[in-house]
Amino acid sequence: MRWDSWAEFWAMGGYAVYVWGSVGVTALLMALEVLQARWAHRAVLSQLQTEQAVAQLPAEELM
Repeated sequence: MRWDSWAEFWAMGGYAVYVWGSVGVTALLMALEVLQARWAHRAVLSQLQTEQAVAQLPAEELM
């Protein structure tokens, strides 16, 4: 497509709601994916630290 002005670009030929709505939803979902991956990574690290701490306890303290 060819636009003669920035206003025409942002209007996207009358389909701006669909185009920019799709861009916004995609950006939101990508950001949520990054956040979910960080939360999962932190949860796994926390679980591994807990398991390592339990593994280092003397056998008498586990009973």
